[in-house]
Amino acid sequence: MTTDQPAALASALPAPRSAPGEQPTPGAGPAPRSGFLAKAFGITAGLSAAGSGLGLLRDLLLARYFGANQGTDAFLVAWTVPETAAPLLIEDAMSFLMVPAFALALVLREEDPDAPDPVRQLVRATLPWLLIALSALALAAALGAPQLVELLAPGLPDPGLAVTCTRITAITVLPFGVAGYLAAALRAHHRFTAPAGIYVVHNLGILAVLLALHAALGVSSAALGVATGSLLMVGLLVGPFLRRLRRGPSGTGRARRSRQALVLMPLALLPVAAFTLTRQSQVFVERYLGSALPPGTISHLNYAAKVSQLAMTAGILICTVTFPLVARALAAGDLTAARDRVEKDLGQAAAVVLLGTAFLMACAPSVVALLFERGAFGPRDTAATADVIRVYSFGLPAQALIGVMIRPYFSLRPVVRRADDPGTEDGGRRLLDWYPAAAMVLGLGVTVATGLLATPRFGALGLAAGNAAGITAAAALLLHGLVLRGIPLRLRRVLGGHGRLVAAAAGATVLGTAAAGLAADPLLSTLLGGLTVALAFAALGTGLGAREVRGPVLAAARALNPPTVAEEGKRPHGQ
Repeated sequence: MTTDQPAALASALPAPRSAPGEQPTPGAGPAPRSGFLAKAFGITAGLSAAGSGLGLLRDLLLARYFGANQGTDAFLVAWTVPETAAPLLIEDAMSFLMVPAFALALVLREEDPDAPDPVRQLVRATLPWLLIALSALALAAALGAPQLVELLAPGLPDPGLAVTCTRITAITVLPFGVAGYLAAALRAHHRFTAPAGIYVVHNLGILAVLLALHAALGVSSAALGVATGSLLMVGLLVGPFLRRLRRGPSGTGRARRSRQALVLMPLALLPVAAFTLTRQSQVFVERYLGSALPPGTISHLNYAAKVSQLAMTAGILICTVTFPLVARALAAGDLTAARDRVEKDLGQAAAVVLLGTAFLMACAPSVVALLFERGAFGPRDTAATADVIRVYSFGLPAQALIGVMIRPYFSLRPVVRRADDPGTEDGGRRLLDWYPAAAMVLGLGVTVATGLLATPRFGALGLAAGNAAGITAAAALLLHGLVLRGIPLRLRRVLGGHGRLVAAAAGATVLGTAAAGLAADPLLSTLLGGLTVALAFAALGTGLGAREVRGPVLAAARALNPPTVAEEGKRPHGQ
């Protein structure tokens, strides 16, 4: 289905609040300038890169101090708690729920500034219940740590350390949830600096505790650092959030309260939570099957995932900045603007992730050796981790595309609605709310089946292959489901652009692998391979007509070779 406005979907979509040719909806607000988006992306990318760099340093210290053994396996089982809580409560589910909710509140605020502030009303209606629920979850995770460890990794020879670490990391559930809520509110207000800095302070807290206490507490110091860092995240966000809340209009009109009020829709939480937990279950499958493999396997998978996800994270940063724009457009009923933004995000994220994938495919051994091979982390660990990275890389583009697609999907039915909306929806639309979770369940089935078939023969590589196959299957289903849900994507255009990017990445991988093999030194090999991949991807992408590559290449060429005064004079008037 490639038409711009599918007639069959018309009855399933919310009625747009503005039609083509009419004046823009007042509540939508002016679109941010491209300069603002570039600045927001730069700030977000810079701070996220700093957070990722500190996270990599954290993993380097873990490898140096503790290597890859039963102790690190125990910590990584406990790490499953914050590893699950972070996407659920910070980036994914909380963002999917609260960015659209705050976007709708801001639209209502702009439509009628004299009414009681919908943003404050939203906070009063949601934050207290969130704190109660998060506290209960944290307590349940701590008390149920023995059962949780048994469920996640029944093959651990000594689960006692994993139970201790799990009880410590269970603390993170409460501050992670609060941080995610505050970050979503700030991003909806187009404030990105503090939300982008939360992983910087989080990893600083881990590093501080790890450096100070690793000799005294062993690997438990890492778990304590995770808990400490989560508290620092909340401390960073509270001040900016309160300042934005105080700046809203107070409003005095009681007559307008019922028309402009927001009604909470608690059932909208369920599909979002189900999707996020099912997506995170990919990790549970790896931990479960990996616990029966030789000691160190879970650690190899973890180190490989951390390196691989650097490329994916770079692509996701694009839609982190643009998500509030999509949510605001959908809240105002402008489906065309939302579609155009989503298509652009899909292309840009694919370009960034495929470039990173080509680099990892070509340079995985030298990158792992350069980063990890020291102390207790030896050459055998390097080889095992590099092999897993190369297999993981096949699933990275799908990971990034899911991150782009799922944001507008859940924005169409946020956790709140206007009080003057009828609030009645047919069963088909309610079923479509569960489509992402169903897609992830099917993808998880592919992961489990592939892992069970391949792990006995290929070990960790079989687990990595299952992960890549499952997430790719889920991405294909979600791309189709996004059209069904109401975003009229031009699929032929989207898929054609991605095909050109994949071809460019494949060629860059071949050339980069050859260049990386010319040097034995890890640093030189990484530099040669990385430079070759970048140049080849730029050349091939431009030659194949990939817009996401051709545009930046031509812009860089113009910047390096600006036209002379005479050449400017020869241009036709008006160009």
